[in-house]
Amino acid sequence: MMKLGVTFPQTEIGADPAVLREYVQTVEGLGFDYLTVYDHVLGANPDRPGGWSGPYTYLTQFHEPLVLFGWMAALTQHLEFVTGVIILPQRQTALVAKQAAQISVLSGGRFRLGVGVGWNDVEFVGLGQDFHTRGKRVEEQVRVLRDLWTKPLVSFEGDFDKIPDAGINPLPAQPIPIWFGGNADVALRRSARLGDGWLPNSMTLPELRFHLATLRTYLAEEGRDPEGFGVDVRLSVNRTPESEWASEAAQLAEMGVTHVAINTMGAGYNTLQDHLTVIKNFKAILGNG
Repeated sequence: MMKLGVTFPQTEIGADPAVLREYVQTVEGLGFDYLTVYDHVLGANPDRPGGWSGPYTYLTQFHEPLVLFGWMAALTQHLEFVTGVIILPQRQTALVAKQAAQISVLSGGRFRLGVGVGWNDVEFVGLGQDFHTRGKRVEEQVRVLRDLWTKPLVSFEGDFDKIPDAGINPLPAQPIPIWFGGNADVALRRSARLGDGWLPNSMTLPELRFHLATLRTYLAEEGRDPEGFGVDVRLSVNRTPESEWASEAAQLAEMGVTHVAINTMGAGYNTLQDHLTVIKNFKAILGNG
C-alpha cells in the first residue's frame, strides 16, 4: 500500500507558531503517514557583486528542519518526519548524527533522514565546507552516521571526519533510514549502493519511469532487492491538477512507488486554509493509497 504524505509549504506558511501547530496537527488528524520538509540554511543576495541566481534568495523563508521536527514531535503521535532533503555535506556529521538521534528518540522512531549534496555554494562557504568535494564527502558521512547511531563508541578516521573513540548518547532505539535525493546518474548509483530509499526531484512520469528502471538496474548490480527499496515522489499541484491526482497516483503505484506526497507550494495559495483545503481534498481522493 502506497503511503501518503504532505510536503511542508516552507516558503509560504510563515513563522507564526500557532499556524505551524495547526498545520501539522491537521496533517496528522487527516491520517497522513508523513510530513516532508525542505532544507536551506542560508539565502544569498542576488544583488551581490558578481551576481547570483537561484530559485531561493535571502528573502525566502526556510524553517530549520531538525529543530522544527523536535518541536513537532511533541505535537503529534503518529506522523513520520522526513527531511526532503537536508544538504548533508555542508553540515557537521557528528552534529547531524546527534540531532537525528534526538528526533528519533523524542518522536518514538518517527524519523527518516533524506540527504542530498546540494547546489548552492553560498551555503557551503557560510558553513565552512568544501562545495567541490560534497559528493565524496556525503558517502563517507553516511558510514559515520550509521556507526554513530548503532555503536556506543566509534573510532573513525576518513578523508573528512575523525571520531576519536567517542559516541553519542542517547542512541536511537532503531536504525534511522537514510534516503538519497537527486536524479543524476551518480546520485542513482549512490542511492543503490548506500541508501534505504530514493527521493527524486520533480519530473514527468516518463522521466520517472526511465530513472526507476536505471535505479533498479543499479540495485540489482549491488545485489539488493529492488522490491524492498523505497521511492518517495512529490505530486505538485502547480504541475498536476486535481482532476489528474487519482490517475497519476495509480500510475505511480503501478511503477512501484512506495510513497507520494502532495506539494502545495508555488501554486499561489496565500493562507493556511488554502493549503489545508488542498491537502484535505488530496486525502479524500486518494484515501489510504
